[in-house]
Amino acid sequence: MKYNLDFIDEVNEDVANAYKFYESKRTGLGEEFLKHLETYFDRIQSEPFHFPEKRKPYREAFIKRFPYIIVYEIVEKSIIIYAIFNTWQDPDKNLAKNI
Repeated sequence: MKYNLDFIDEVNEDVANAYKFYESKRTGLGEEFLKHLETYFDRIQSEPFHFPEKRKPYREAFIKRFPYIIVYEIVEKSIIIYAIFNTWQDPDKNLAKNI
């Protein structure tokens, strides 16, 4: 059973900033990032308990190809995505540590 994905507003900004950054590095790299991200969203929807709880109740899916994690929570039959976090940034900005 697939869960519903819900995104807080800041996630769109996180994704847009990452896309712009990668496109500025190499044309097409931003598209690769988006495709890779979509693969992880599909996996989270299909197997939400696969990724570990780092700080209950928040889970983190580490994206292997890019230095990002997806911070999310499972609430009934929904998955709330709180952040697409760049692991090269200041770790104190990590939402899961601040919730």
